[in-house]
Amino acid sequence: MYLTAEKKSEIFESKGFKKEGTDTGSAESQIALFTYRINYLNEHLKTHKKDNDTRLGLLKMVGKRRRLLDYLYKKDINRYRAIIAELNIRK
Repeated sequence: MYLTAEKKSEIFESKGFKKEGTDTGSAESQIALFTYRINYLNEHLKTHKKDNDTRLGLLKMVGKRRRLLDYLYKKDINRYRAIIAELNIRK
């Protein structure tokens, strides 16, 4: 599998999204994980253009990430701006 437990922990720790020791449920952590998975699927779809099942999964992930970002925007605008800047999601 492309996303092992070690890779997940690396994603959470590399960007500094963990609030505490085993924090994987915060909005920032989930957004970082969704961003990694979305980028992976984008690369997959560049070579497999007719893989419509993966395309559907990608669209669902983008929607989930969008909802998490909207939640973060309403809850704490500074955390929203920080994660947008860190992950380069917006222009």
